[in-house]
Amino acid sequence: MQAVLELVNHYGYFILFAALLVELLGAPLPGEFMMTYCGYLVYEGRLNFLASVLTAAAGVITGITISYFAGSKLGVEFFRKYGSNFHLGPEKLESTSCWFKSYGKRLLMVAYFIPGVRHITGYFSGITEISYKRFALNAYIGAFIWTSTFIFLGKALGPNWSKFHAELKRYSIILGIFIFLILVIMYSYKKHKAEVIEFAQRSLNKAVLILKSMRRIRAVIAALSAALMIFIVLLAGVIQDYMAHEFEKLDTIAAYLINAVFTRGWSDFMAAVGLLSSMKVLFPVALMTVLLVIKKNKYKYLEITFTISTVLGGEAVQYILRQLFRRSGPAALDLTGSIKYTFPSAAAFMSLTAYGFFTFLIIRHSKKVWFRSIAVILTVIICLFSGVSPIFFGSQYPSDIYAGYVFGGVWLIINIISLELNGMLSKMKTVLS
Repeated sequence: MQAVLELVNHYGYFILFAALLVELLGAPLPGEFMMTYCGYLVYEGRLNFLASVLTAAAGVITGITISYFAGSKLGVEFFRKYGSNFHLGPEKLESTSCWFKSYGKRLLMVAYFIPGVRHITGYFSGITEISYKRFALNAYIGAFIWTSTFIFLGKALGPNWSKFHAELKRYSIILGIFIFLILVIMYSYKKHKAEVIEFAQRSLNKAVLILKSMRRIRAVIAALSAALMIFIVLLAGVIQDYMAHEFEKLDTIAAYLINAVFTRGWSDFMAAVGLLSSMKVLFPVALMTVLLVIKKNKYKYLEITFTISTVLGGEAVQYILRQLFRRSGPAALDLTGSIKYTFPSAAAFMSLTAYGFFTFLIIRHSKKVWFRSIAVILTVIICLFSGVSPIFFGSQYPSDIYAGYVFGGVWLIINIISLELNGMLSKMKTVLS
Protein backbone atom coordinates (compact mmCIF):
# COMPACT_ATOMS: atom_id res chain seq x y z
CA MET A 1 0.00 0.00 0.00
CA GLN A 2 2.89 2.33 0.76
CA ALA A 3 4.20 1.76 -2.77
CA VAL A 4 0.86 2.94 -4.17
CA LEU A 5 1.05 6.13 -2.11
CA GLU A 6 4.58 6.78 -3.32
CA LEU A 7 3.43 6.47 -6.93
CA VAL A 8 0.62 8.94 -6.28
CA ASN A 9 3.11 11.32 -4.63
CA HIS A 10 5.41 11.24 -7.65
CA TYR A 11 3.00 10.96 -10.58
CA GLY A 12 -0.23 12.34 -9.11
CA TYR A 13 -3.00 12.65 -11.66
CA PHE A 14 -1.53 10.12 -14.08
CA ILE A 15 -1.46 7.30 -11.50
CA LEU A 16 -4.94 8.26 -10.27
CA PHE A 17 -6.33 8.03 -13.81
CA ALA A 18 -4.51 4.81 -14.73
CA ALA A 19 -5.23 2.96 -11.48
CA LEU A 20 -8.97 3.66 -11.57
CA LEU A 21 -9.13 2.74 -15.25
CA VAL A 22 -7.50 -0.62 -14.57
CA GLU A 23 -9.66 -1.22 -11.47
CA LEU A 24 -12.86 -0.76 -13.47
CA LEU A 25 -11.57 -3.40 -15.88
CA GLY A 26 -11.55 -5.88 -13.01
CA ALA A 27 -8.20 -5.45 -11.25
CA PRO A 28 -8.40 -5.59 -7.40
CA LEU A 29 -6.87 -2.16 -6.74
CA PRO A 30 -7.64 0.04 -3.68
CA GLY A 31 -9.65 2.74 -5.47
CA GLU A 32 -11.26 4.32 -2.42
CA PHE A 33 -7.96 4.33 -0.54
CA MET A 34 -6.20 6.10 -3.39
CA MET A 35 -8.93 8.69 -3.86
CA THR A 36 -9.05 9.45 -0.15
CA TYR A 37 -5.28 9.96 -0.16
CA CYS A 38 -5.61 12.28 -3.16
CA GLY A 39 -8.14 14.23 -1.13
CA TYR A 40 -5.51 14.56 1.59
CA LEU A 41 -3.04 15.87 -1.01
CA VAL A 42 -5.70 18.41 -2.01
CA TYR A 43 -5.91 19.40 1.66
CA GLU A 44 -2.14 19.97 1.65
CA GLY A 45 -2.35 22.01 -1.55
CA ARG A 46 -0.33 19.53 -3.61
CA LEU A 47 -3.25 18.66 -5.89
CA ASN A 48 -6.28 20.60 -7.13
CA PHE A 49 -9.71 19.36 -6.02
CA LEU A 50 -11.53 19.90 -9.33
CA ALA A 51 -8.65 18.49 -11.37
CA SER A 52 -8.50 15.43 -9.07
CA VAL A 53 -12.23 14.74 -9.44
CA LEU A 54 -12.14 15.20 -13.22
CA THR A 55 -9.06 12.97 -13.55
CA ALA A 56 -10.48 10.25 -11.30
CA ALA A 57 -13.88 10.35 -13.02
CA ALA A 58 -12.19 10.21 -16.42
CA GLY A 59 -10.29 7.09 -15.38
CA VAL A 60 -13.44 5.43 -14.07
CA ILE A 61 -15.47 6.38 -17.14
CA THR A 62 -12.77 5.14 -19.50
CA GLY A 63 -12.44 1.83 -17.65
CA ILE A 64 -16.13 1.08 -17.38
CA THR A 65 -16.74 2.12 -21.00
CA ILE A 66 -14.05 -0.29 -22.22
CA SER A 67 -15.61 -3.07 -20.14
CA TYR A 68 -19.06 -2.20 -21.54
CA PHE A 69 -17.94 -2.52 -25.16
CA ALA A 70 -15.92 -5.64 -24.29
CA GLY A 71 -19.07 -7.25 -22.90
CA SER A 72 -21.10 -6.06 -25.89
CA LYS A 73 -18.67 -7.22 -28.58
CA LEU A 74 -17.42 -10.44 -27.00
CA GLY A 75 -20.86 -11.53 -25.85
CA VAL A 76 -22.06 -14.27 -23.55
CA GLU A 77 -20.27 -17.15 -25.30
CA PHE A 78 -16.82 -15.64 -24.78
CA PHE A 79 -17.40 -15.17 -21.06
CA ARG A 80 -18.85 -18.66 -20.73
CA LYS A 81 -15.64 -20.02 -22.20
CA TYR A 82 -13.03 -17.68 -20.69
CA GLY A 83 -14.96 -15.84 -17.98
CA SER A 84 -13.38 -17.83 -15.15
CA ASN A 85 -10.19 -15.86 -15.79
CA PHE A 86 -12.11 -12.66 -14.99
CA HIS A 87 -14.07 -14.09 -12.04
CA LEU A 88 -17.07 -14.43 -14.39
CA GLY A 89 -17.50 -18.20 -14.59
CA PRO A 90 -20.57 -19.84 -16.22
CA GLU A 91 -22.61 -20.13 -13.01
CA LYS A 92 -22.00 -16.54 -11.94
CA LEU A 93 -22.61 -15.38 -15.49
CA GLU A 94 -26.02 -17.05 -15.74
CA SER A 95 -27.29 -16.03 -12.30
CA THR A 96 -26.05 -12.46 -12.57
CA SER A 97 -27.21 -11.92 -16.17
CA CYS A 98 -30.83 -12.80 -15.33
CA TRP A 99 -30.89 -10.39 -12.42
CA PHE A 100 -28.91 -7.71 -14.24
CA LYS A 101 -31.37 -7.58 -17.14
CA SER A 102 -34.07 -6.44 -14.74
CA TYR A 103 -32.17 -4.10 -12.43
CA GLY A 104 -28.75 -3.45 -13.98
CA LYS A 105 -29.74 0.03 -15.15
CA ARG A 106 -30.67 1.05 -11.62
CA LEU A 107 -27.57 -0.56 -10.12
CA LEU A 108 -25.11 1.31 -12.35
CA MET A 109 -25.17 4.57 -10.41
CA VAL A 110 -24.55 3.01 -6.97
CA ALA A 111 -22.48 -0.05 -7.92
CA TYR A 112 -19.22 1.85 -7.50
CA PHE A 113 -19.72 1.84 -3.73
CA ILE A 114 -19.90 -1.97 -3.61
CA PRO A 115 -16.51 -3.72 -3.96
CA GLY A 116 -16.67 -6.61 -6.42
CA VAL A 117 -19.88 -5.33 -7.99
CA ARG A 118 -18.39 -2.24 -9.64
CA HIS A 119 -15.84 -4.46 -11.40
CA ILE A 120 -18.50 -6.38 -13.36
CA THR A 121 -21.22 -3.79 -14.03
CA GLY A 122 -19.61 -2.59 -17.25
CA TYR A 123 -19.24 -6.11 -18.65
CA PHE A 124 -22.80 -7.11 -17.75
CA SER A 125 -24.21 -3.86 -19.15
CA GLY A 126 -22.70 -4.85 -22.50
CA ILE A 127 -23.60 -8.54 -22.25
CA THR A 128 -27.25 -7.79 -21.41
CA GLU A 129 -27.38 -5.22 -24.22
CA ILE A 130 -28.34 -2.18 -22.18
CA SER A 131 -28.34 0.73 -24.65
CA TYR A 132 -25.17 2.81 -24.58
CA LYS A 133 -27.17 5.99 -23.98
CA ARG A 134 -28.84 4.59 -20.87
CA PHE A 135 -25.60 2.96 -19.70
CA ALA A 136 -23.61 6.19 -20.09
CA LEU A 137 -26.21 8.35 -18.34
CA ASN A 138 -26.23 6.22 -15.20
CA ALA A 139 -22.62 5.01 -15.14
CA TYR A 140 -21.00 8.38 -15.84
CA ILE A 141 -23.08 10.24 -13.26
CA GLY A 142 -22.25 7.51 -10.75
CA ALA A 143 -18.54 7.87 -11.58
CA PHE A 144 -18.58 11.55 -10.60
CA ILE A 145 -20.56 10.81 -7.43
CA TRP A 146 -18.16 8.05 -6.34
CA THR A 147 -14.92 9.87 -7.08
CA SER A 148 -15.98 13.26 -5.70
CA THR A 149 -17.29 11.60 -2.53
CA PHE A 150 -13.99 9.96 -1.54
CA ILE A 151 -11.77 12.82 -2.70
CA PHE A 152 -13.92 15.27 -0.75
CA LEU A 153 -13.80 13.05 2.33
CA GLY A 154 -10.02 12.88 2.12
CA LYS A 155 -9.86 16.66 1.84
CA ALA A 156 -12.27 17.17 4.73
CA LEU A 157 -10.52 14.68 7.02
CA GLY A 158 -7.08 16.10 6.25
CA PRO A 159 -4.35 14.50 8.40
CA ASN A 160 -6.91 12.08 9.84
CA TRP A 161 -7.68 10.50 6.46
CA SER A 162 -5.74 7.28 7.12
CA LYS A 163 -7.14 6.94 10.62
CA PHE A 164 -10.74 6.94 9.44
CA HIS A 165 -10.37 5.44 5.96
CA ALA A 166 -11.35 1.92 7.04
CA GLU A 167 -14.51 3.24 8.69
CA LEU A 168 -15.40 5.37 5.68
CA LYS A 169 -15.11 2.34 3.44
CA ARG A 170 -17.19 0.27 5.85
CA TYR A 171 -20.04 2.79 5.89
CA SER A 172 -19.93 3.25 2.11
CA ILE A 173 -20.21 -0.53 1.71
CA ILE A 174 -23.17 -0.57 4.10
CA LEU A 175 -24.83 2.16 2.02
CA GLY A 176 -24.22 0.23 -1.19
CA ILE A 177 -25.51 -3.02 0.31
CA PHE A 178 -28.59 -1.20 1.65
CA ILE A 179 -29.44 0.04 -1.85
CA PHE A 180 -28.60 -3.39 -3.27
CA LEU A 181 -31.06 -5.06 -0.85
CA ILE A 182 -33.81 -2.69 -1.92
CA LEU A 183 -33.24 -3.71 -5.54
CA VAL A 184 -33.27 -7.41 -4.62
CA ILE A 185 -36.56 -7.01 -2.75
CA MET A 186 -38.04 -5.17 -5.74
CA TYR A 187 -36.89 -7.97 -8.04
CA SER A 188 -38.32 -10.67 -5.75
CA TYR A 189 -41.66 -8.89 -5.59
CA LYS A 190 -41.74 -8.50 -9.36
CA LYS A 191 -40.89 -12.18 -9.88
CA HIS A 192 -43.78 -13.38 -7.68
CA LYS A 193 -46.17 -10.56 -8.52
CA ALA A 194 -48.43 -12.81 -10.61
CA GLU A 195 -49.01 -15.26 -7.77
CA VAL A 196 -49.68 -12.44 -5.30
CA ILE A 197 -52.21 -10.79 -7.58
CA GLU A 198 -53.91 -14.12 -8.40
CA PHE A 199 -54.26 -14.97 -4.71
CA ALA A 200 -55.56 -11.49 -3.92
CA GLN A 201 -58.11 -11.68 -6.72
CA ARG A 202 -59.47 -15.00 -5.44
CA SER A 203 -59.68 -13.69 -1.88
CA LEU A 204 -61.31 -10.41 -2.85
CA ASN A 205 -63.57 -11.52 -5.71
CA LYS A 206 -66.45 -9.51 -4.25
CA ALA A 207 -64.48 -6.29 -4.59
CA VAL A 208 -64.38 -6.23 -8.42
CA LEU A 209 -65.77 -2.71 -8.59
CA ILE A 210 -62.72 -1.32 -6.82
CA LEU A 211 -60.12 -3.70 -8.26
CA LYS A 212 -58.06 -0.92 -9.81
CA SER A 213 -57.62 0.94 -6.54
CA MET A 214 -57.06 -2.32 -4.66
CA ARG A 215 -54.15 -3.16 -6.93
CA ARG A 216 -52.63 0.19 -6.15
CA ILE A 217 -53.08 -0.34 -2.43
CA ARG A 218 -51.57 -3.83 -2.58
CA ALA A 219 -48.55 -2.51 -4.45
CA VAL A 220 -48.10 0.27 -1.90
CA ILE A 221 -48.43 -2.14 1.02
CA ALA A 222 -45.98 -4.60 -0.56
CA ALA A 223 -43.40 -1.85 -1.10
CA LEU A 224 -43.91 -0.47 2.39
CA SER A 225 -43.61 -3.94 3.93
CA ALA A 226 -40.27 -4.42 2.18
CA ALA A 227 -39.11 -1.03 3.44
CA LEU A 228 -40.29 -1.92 6.94
CA MET A 229 -38.24 -5.12 6.91
CA ILE A 230 -35.14 -3.15 5.93
CA PHE A 231 -35.72 -0.61 8.71
CA ILE A 232 -36.27 -3.38 11.24
CA VAL A 233 -32.91 -4.89 10.27
CA LEU A 234 -31.32 -1.46 10.70
CA LEU A 235 -33.14 -1.07 14.00
CA ALA A 236 -31.70 -4.33 15.29
CA GLY A 237 -28.25 -3.12 14.24
CA VAL A 238 -28.73 0.21 16.02
CA ILE A 239 -29.75 -1.47 19.26
CA GLN A 240 -26.90 -3.97 19.00
CA ASP A 241 -24.32 -1.21 18.39
CA TYR A 242 -25.77 0.81 21.26
CA MET A 243 -25.51 -2.11 23.65
CA ALA A 244 -21.93 -2.83 22.49
CA HIS A 245 -20.89 0.86 22.68
CA GLU A 246 -19.73 0.84 19.05
CA PHE A 247 -20.84 4.33 18.03
CA GLU A 248 -17.64 6.14 18.98
CA LYS A 249 -15.98 6.00 15.55
CA LEU A 250 -19.18 6.93 13.73
CA ASP A 251 -19.66 9.92 16.04
CA THR A 252 -16.08 11.08 15.59
CA ILE A 253 -16.07 10.82 11.79
CA ALA A 254 -19.50 12.39 11.23
CA ALA A 255 -18.94 15.26 13.68
CA TYR A 256 -15.54 15.99 12.16
CA LEU A 257 -16.93 16.08 8.62
CA ILE A 258 -19.91 18.27 9.50
CA ASN A 259 -17.68 20.76 11.31
CA ALA A 260 -15.35 20.77 8.31
CA VAL A 261 -18.16 21.40 5.82
CA PHE A 262 -20.36 23.85 7.75
CA THR A 263 -18.67 26.93 9.17
CA ARG A 264 -20.04 29.22 11.87
CA GLY A 265 -21.70 31.28 9.14
CA TRP A 266 -24.36 28.58 8.99
CA SER A 267 -25.49 29.22 12.58
CA ASP A 268 -28.65 31.20 11.78
CA PHE A 269 -29.73 28.73 9.11
CA MET A 270 -29.14 25.74 11.40
CA ALA A 271 -31.08 27.40 14.22
CA ALA A 272 -34.02 28.05 11.88
CA VAL A 273 -33.98 24.48 10.59
CA GLY A 274 -33.91 23.19 14.17
CA LEU A 275 -37.30 24.81 14.78
CA LEU A 276 -38.89 22.84 11.93
CA SER A 277 -38.89 19.64 13.99
CA SER A 278 -40.55 21.30 17.03
CA MET A 279 -44.26 21.01 17.76
CA LYS A 280 -44.58 24.79 17.36
CA VAL A 281 -44.04 24.30 13.65
CA LEU A 282 -45.23 20.71 13.17
CA PHE A 283 -48.72 21.37 14.53
CA PRO A 284 -49.67 24.20 12.10
CA VAL A 285 -48.00 22.34 9.20
CA ALA A 286 -50.10 19.29 10.08
CA LEU A 287 -53.27 21.39 10.03
CA MET A 288 -52.42 22.90 6.64
CA THR A 289 -51.61 19.50 5.19
CA VAL A 290 -54.87 17.99 6.42
CA LEU A 291 -56.89 20.89 5.01
CA LEU A 292 -55.10 20.52 1.70
CA VAL A 293 -55.67 16.80 1.17
CA ILE A 294 -59.13 16.24 2.66
CA LYS A 295 -61.06 18.79 0.60
CA LYS A 296 -62.41 16.11 -1.75
CA ASN A 297 -61.40 13.02 0.16
CA LYS A 298 -64.05 10.47 1.03
CA TYR A 299 -62.05 9.03 3.93
CA LYS A 300 -61.01 12.35 5.46
CA TYR A 301 -61.75 11.34 9.08
CA LEU A 302 -59.53 8.29 8.75
CA GLU A 303 -56.65 10.38 7.47
CA ILE A 304 -57.15 13.02 10.16
CA THR A 305 -56.97 10.28 12.78
CA PHE A 306 -53.74 8.88 11.40
CA THR A 307 -52.19 12.32 10.99
CA ILE A 308 -52.82 12.99 14.67
CA SER A 309 -51.58 9.55 15.73
CA THR A 310 -48.45 9.85 13.59
CA VAL A 311 -47.44 13.28 14.91
CA LEU A 312 -48.65 13.21 18.52
CA GLY A 313 -48.01 9.49 18.85
CA GLY A 314 -44.52 10.01 17.42
CA GLU A 315 -43.83 12.70 20.00
CA ALA A 316 -44.79 10.28 22.75
CA VAL A 317 -42.86 7.34 21.25
CA GLN A 318 -39.58 9.23 20.84
CA TYR A 319 -39.87 10.55 24.41
CA ILE A 320 -40.43 7.02 25.77
CA LEU A 321 -37.50 5.69 23.74
CA ARG A 322 -35.15 8.36 25.09
CA GLN A 323 -36.22 7.58 28.64
CA LEU A 324 -35.74 3.89 27.95
CA PHE A 325 -32.20 4.16 26.55
CA ARG A 326 -31.23 7.03 28.90
CA ARG A 327 -28.17 8.12 26.97
CA SER A 328 -27.12 11.68 27.77
CA GLY A 329 -25.89 13.83 24.90
CA PRO A 330 -22.71 15.94 24.56
CA ALA A 331 -24.33 18.65 26.68
CA ALA A 332 -25.43 16.34 29.47
CA LEU A 333 -27.55 18.97 31.27
CA ASP A 334 -30.22 21.24 29.84
CA LEU A 335 -30.84 24.84 30.92
CA THR A 336 -32.81 23.71 33.97
CA GLY A 337 -30.00 21.46 35.19
CA SER A 338 -31.86 18.24 34.33
CA ILE A 339 -30.18 15.35 32.51
CA LYS A 340 -30.82 15.60 28.77
CA TYR A 341 -31.27 12.28 26.96
CA THR A 342 -30.70 12.38 23.20
CA PHE A 343 -30.85 8.76 21.94
CA PRO A 344 -32.69 8.53 19.60
CA SER A 345 -32.73 12.13 18.38
CA ALA A 346 -36.11 13.77 18.75
CA ALA A 347 -35.33 16.16 15.88
CA ALA A 348 -34.46 13.37 13.43
CA PHE A 349 -37.35 11.18 14.58
CA MET A 350 -40.01 13.89 14.33
CA SER A 351 -38.79 15.47 11.08
CA LEU A 352 -38.77 12.13 9.25
CA THR A 353 -42.03 10.95 10.81
CA ALA A 354 -44.11 14.11 10.48
CA TYR A 355 -42.87 15.54 7.19
CA GLY A 356 -42.66 12.04 5.71
CA PHE A 357 -46.33 11.44 6.51
CA PHE A 358 -47.36 14.90 5.25
CA THR A 359 -45.56 14.23 1.97
CA PHE A 360 -47.20 10.81 1.66
CA LEU A 361 -50.64 12.44 1.92
CA ILE A 362 -49.70 15.05 -0.68
CA ILE A 363 -48.42 12.37 -3.08
CA ARG A 364 -51.56 10.34 -2.44
CA HIS A 365 -53.99 13.12 -3.34
CA SER A 366 -52.31 15.80 -5.42
CA LYS A 367 -52.51 15.37 -9.18
CA LYS A 368 -49.89 18.04 -9.85
CA VAL A 369 -46.51 16.42 -10.48
CA TRP A 370 -44.58 19.63 -9.79
CA PHE A 371 -46.31 20.04 -6.42
CA ARG A 372 -45.52 16.46 -5.39
CA SER A 373 -41.92 16.86 -6.53
CA ILE A 374 -41.46 20.04 -4.50
CA ALA A 375 -42.96 18.33 -1.44
CA VAL A 376 -40.51 15.41 -1.72
CA ILE A 377 -37.49 17.68 -2.23
CA LEU A 378 -38.43 19.93 0.70
CA THR A 379 -38.98 16.91 2.94
CA VAL A 380 -35.56 15.50 2.10
CA ILE A 381 -33.89 18.85 2.79
CA ILE A 382 -35.76 19.37 6.07
CA CYS A 383 -35.01 15.85 7.30
CA LEU A 384 -31.35 16.15 6.33
CA PHE A 385 -30.70 19.49 8.00
CA SER A 386 -32.85 18.66 11.02
CA GLY A 387 -30.26 15.96 11.65
CA VAL A 388 -27.24 18.11 10.79
CA SER A 389 -28.34 21.02 13.00
CA PRO A 390 -27.97 19.28 16.43
CA ILE A 391 -24.55 17.91 15.41
CA PHE A 392 -23.51 21.37 14.21
CA PHE A 393 -24.38 22.91 17.59
CA GLY A 394 -22.86 19.97 19.49
CA SER A 395 -26.11 19.16 21.31
CA GLN A 396 -26.44 15.61 19.97
CA TYR A 397 -24.17 12.83 18.73
CA PRO A 398 -24.34 11.71 15.07
CA SER A 399 -25.38 8.25 16.32
CA ASP A 400 -28.35 9.92 18.05
CA ILE A 401 -29.40 11.31 14.68
CA TYR A 402 -28.90 7.98 12.92
CA ALA A 403 -30.99 6.21 15.55
CA GLY A 404 -33.66 8.89 15.24
CA TYR A 405 -33.94 8.31 11.49
CA VAL A 406 -34.16 4.53 11.93
CA PHE A 407 -36.73 4.57 14.75
CA GLY A 408 -38.65 7.34 12.97
CA GLY A 409 -38.65 5.35 9.72
CA VAL A 410 -40.18 2.35 11.48
CA TRP A 411 -42.88 4.49 13.11
CA LEU A 412 -43.66 6.29 9.84
CA ILE A 413 -44.00 3.10 7.80
CA ILE A 414 -46.16 1.40 10.43
CA ASN A 415 -48.59 4.33 10.36
CA ILE A 416 -48.73 4.49 6.56
CA ILE A 417 -49.33 0.73 6.29
CA SER A 418 -52.06 0.97 8.95
CA LEU A 419 -53.68 3.82 7.04
CA GLU A 420 -53.63 1.87 3.77
CA LEU A 421 -55.04 -1.27 5.40
CA ASN A 422 -57.83 0.68 7.05
CA GLY A 423 -58.58 2.37 3.74
CA MET A 424 -58.74 -1.04 2.07
CA LEU A 425 -61.14 -2.36 4.71
CA SER A 426 -63.33 0.72 4.38
CA LYS A 427 -63.59 0.23 0.61
CA MET A 428 -64.37 -3.46 1.02
CA LYS A 429 -67.15 -2.70 3.50
CA THR A 430 -68.61 -0.16 1.07
CA VAL A 431 -68.68 -2.72 -1.76
CA LEU A 432 -70.03 -5.56 0.37
CA SER A 433 -72.76 -3.47 2.00
